[in-house]
Amino acid sequence: MRKSSAWIIFGLTLSVFAIAFIFPLSLVIKNGFVGPDGKITFRYIFGVFQNPIYLEGLLNSLRLALGTTFLATLIALPLAWMSNRFLFPGKKWVNALLLVPMILPPFVGAIGFQQILGQYGVINSLFGLEVDWLGRGRWMGVILLQSLALYPILFLNLSAALANIDHAMEEAAENLGATGWVKFRRITLPLITPGFFAGGTIVFIWSFTELGTPLIMNYTRCASVQVYDALKEIGSNPFPFALVMVMLTVSVGLYCISKFFFGGQAYAMQGKAATTFTEHKVSGVKGLLVLLPFLIVISFALLPHLGVILTSFSAPGGWYRSVLPQEWTMNNYSEALGHSMTVSSIRNSLVFSLLAVVFNLFFGIAIAFVVVRSTIKFRGVLDGLAMMPLAVPGLVMASGYLAASSYFSNLDVVRNSDWLPHLVDVKTNPALFLVLAYSIRRLPYMVRSAVAGLQQTSAGLEEAAANLGAKPLVSLKRITLPLITANLIAGALLAFAFSMLEVSDSLMLAQRQDFYPITKTIYELFQLIGTGKYIAAALGVWAMLFLAVTLVGSSLLLGKKLGALFRV
Repeated sequence: MRKSSAWIIFGLTLSVFAIAFIFPLSLVIKNGFVGPDGKITFRYIFGVFQNPIYLEGLLNSLRLALGTTFLATLIALPLAWMSNRFLFPGKKWVNALLLVPMILPPFVGAIGFQQILGQYGVINSLFGLEVDWLGRGRWMGVILLQSLALYPILFLNLSAALANIDHAMEEAAENLGATGWVKFRRITLPLITPGFFAGGTIVFIWSFTELGTPLIMNYTRCASVQVYDALKEIGSNPFPFALVMVMLTVSVGLYCISKFFFGGQAYAMQGKAATTFTEHKVSGVKGLLVLLPFLIVISFALLPHLGVILTSFSAPGGWYRSVLPQEWTMNNYSEALGHSMTVSSIRNSLVFSLLAVVFNLFFGIAIAFVVVRSTIKFRGVLDGLAMMPLAVPGLVMASGYLAASSYFSNLDVVRNSDWLPHLVDVKTNPALFLVLAYSIRRLPYMVRSAVAGLQQTSAGLEEAAANLGAKPLVSLKRITLPLITANLIAGALLAFAFSMLEVSDSLMLAQRQDFYPITKTIYELFQLIGTGKYIAAALGVWAMLFLAVTLVGSSLLLGKKLGALFRV
């Protein structure tokens, strides 16, 4: 790739990021640090820690993140290790089923989770109890639900890390007498630390700033819900922005630690293993004992999905103090599709997500070419910048876009215009900021997919085309893009699906009903008394099926490289 072209792409991408990513974040920082006199002050940041309500919310969010990461590790690490070491009956199927929880956004799963663990839900009906499980331990319910939804991210990363271990090192440890737990603790675990930290960082950041699940579970004493309540209506109170700034610092700090210590993957065993590893084939009783933990985890992980599906087929009020619905119906699906909010929300989500995919395809391919095919000095900076949205939670980005909307709306040129307010004012039309939010937050998936494709494609083919007189754009169109089409389709599918089901940005930015995306509609329907929960569950089943098809297609196209899309 020519240096001039690489520098043009570098400059263009940097400009877009400056406007759509860095500028909104700078407004969050400004609103959290700058006083009414325009001078920098730490009064608001200190105020967050001095305010007992904000401090409690922040500590509860940390508890949720630490608890979710710990529980997800307890689930994923043993399963990844057993999957790597043993060949047992049904292994292929259980490994696929372990990823099923990814097809349901946690906040949608909360609808079914409440039906199962509620005071008059399945568990109490099954065992004749009247325990208010969610009322007594609502925070534990959020942790459990998030862990069951996010452990596949850790499982994918740990499985890839274990597959890349040079087993000659483990054999050497065994020859020196280290076996069992000692070998795992002193040899295996340190070698897979980069993979664990990569997946664990995503789980921690995701659960630390998760908004939808605490909202549905009515766990309001956490920072994300406090920020949502304060910022869903644009105001001048600086303390919510200071709280967002604290959350941003924690998230980006953890991301930087991960990149600094583990981003380089300096361990030799992180490449191709020097020795092959033969899985231990187990059958009979031993095979069943290895299979049993997988079946237990899958059964628990699918409970929220089962709850959502059964709720969607239950007549309103027809599932009360019973293990199964006592009255079944298909009306929830017809009402969901016929509801005044539903059709427009599906259309809105499709339009916003498709525009985001177009943005991601253009910039994802351009960034990947600079990173893989160019030799300019700062290409690593561009790669790191493209991955930064993984470290910045949707809650923080939505806060930045709300601040940007307020900033632009107060400009004289906007006030004096007839059409600009309809473009930049979230209260009037949030479409622009929703598309930008979806695009920036899902760009890492496209970049990683395109980078993986280019790394697997020999640059010699492009050089041969150039020697035959093909111009760069012709070579790109006829040689490179056809060879990486599968990777681009996989990245586009993931970007589209996760944009369709984006939660934090949708809940905070969509403030007019005619611009509601599908996730905002699910939340609003859930609040309705009577049929709301059941219609929301029906839409949740649609979302589940949609994301399932997307993830299956992406997995078939990317194979084991799917886990690389969920790393910092």
